[in-house]
This record gives sequence, structure tokens and C-alpha cells, in this order.
Amino acid sequence: MTGVPASPVRLAEGLYRIPTLGKNAINSFAFVEDGGTVTLVDAGLKGAPKRLATALSEIGRRPTDVTKILLTHAHFDHVGGAAGLRTRTGAPVHIHDDDAGFLRAGRRPPLDPTRPLAKVAALMGSKLPSCPVDETFVEGDLIAVGGGLRVLHTPGHTPGHCSFLHERSGVLITGDSIFNFRNKMAWSFATFCSNFQLSKDTAERLGEVDYETAAFTHGPEIRGDARAAVRAFLRARQDR
Repeated sequence: MTGVPASPVRLAEGLYRIPTLGKNAINSFAFVEDGGTVTLVDAGLKGAPKRLATALSEIGRRPTDVTKILLTHAHFDHVGGAAGLRTRTGAPVHIHDDDAGFLRAGRRPPLDPTRPLAKVAALMGSKLPSCPVDETFVEGDLIAVGGGLRVLHTPGHTPGHCSFLHERSGVLITGDSIFNFRNKMAWSFATFCSNFQLSKDTAERLGEVDYETAAFTHGPEIRGDARAAVRAFLRARQDR
């Protein structure tokens, strides 16, 4: 799943999945407005801005067309490239209010003390690539992206973890509430969650809203009645 990133994948009119590592190991997303401006969701690892610039050129856009950078949460594989993108594009960075302090301070959100490997993971350090935060959002906000992008606060992976629902296209961006590695849905890694049980509990929200396509930060999208597939996963895994 690593190696040279693949080309952008069209999910809907004006909405693309952009692999920044491998074919779909780490994904960002681009919303292209009718006027040509672009909103990026998630900034990948530190080296991702170069890949994102290449991907934008493949869909006929440039870094200077980016007017917003939205982040699902403050983990290194989602915010690593945020500062570089902000500098290159001049676009403001947005993140949930509960994760904003971690991103500004360059400090990873806390790990779940109930997880056996949390102490081992803590030995890796708590540094996070820092980035100024220009704006924050909260549960229920409708961000002016693609006719309206709904914020679904799904904490647990981090305190401010969010998913995004684009009602007009029927696309849900899950963030790290659920992974889809190798076309198999799974919970995010418990060791790196702030509260693993809460992450599983709030993922239930993803079975309650309406969408046809589920887009994952880690793994390929599911098209066509994706909500049914997500609900089946949630039912099967609710006691695990």
C-alpha cells in the first residue's frame, strides 16, 4: 500500500480523493467549487504538500486555488503537511476546537491509559508538527464548502476528531473513526486513540446519517449504499 501515490480519484462532481501515500494508505480530499477554488480535507504527512500540488495539477488546479484547509483531527498523518500547505497556498487552517490547542502547541493528543501498549507508544514522544490555527469548528457546523459540508464530531480517536458529511453529493468522509485497509473495515488503532471505547461509541453516528459513498482517510472508498455496509460493520463489531 506504499510507494508512489496514485492519481486523484473522482468521488462525485467536484470532489476527489487524493492519495498522498501509496494507492490509498493515506488520503486527502479536494472539493473544487464552480469558480475553481479548492478546499482540502487533511494534509497528510510532512512531505504531502508536494504530492498534493501534483495532484491538483492533474485535476487542472493549482496550490494558489486552495482557499481552505480542513483537518479531521490532530494526528501526524493528517496534519503533518498542514503548515507547509498553509505557507504554500496562503489558505487558512481549520480544525475542531477541541484539537486546536494540540496543533498550535505541536503536541499529540493524550493516549488512552487503559490500552496495554499506550505506555510503549508514549515512548515515541508527544511531539506533533505544529501549525497555526486560523479558524475552528464544532459539532453541527455547516462549513461553506461544496454547497455545505456538515461537521460530525466523532471524538475518541482524539478529543476533537470529526467526520464530514457532504449532503449534496452523498459522500461521507470518515476520518479515522473507521479504517478500510485492504477493503476491510476496522476500528482505528486502539493504541493511538485518546479514548478507544468512546471512538467506537461515536462511530455509531456514521450509521445514522444519509450517504451513498463512504470515503476513508485510510483505504479505498465504498460506493453505492455505503451506509448499509457501515451499519453492517457496526452491528458485527459493537461488542468487540
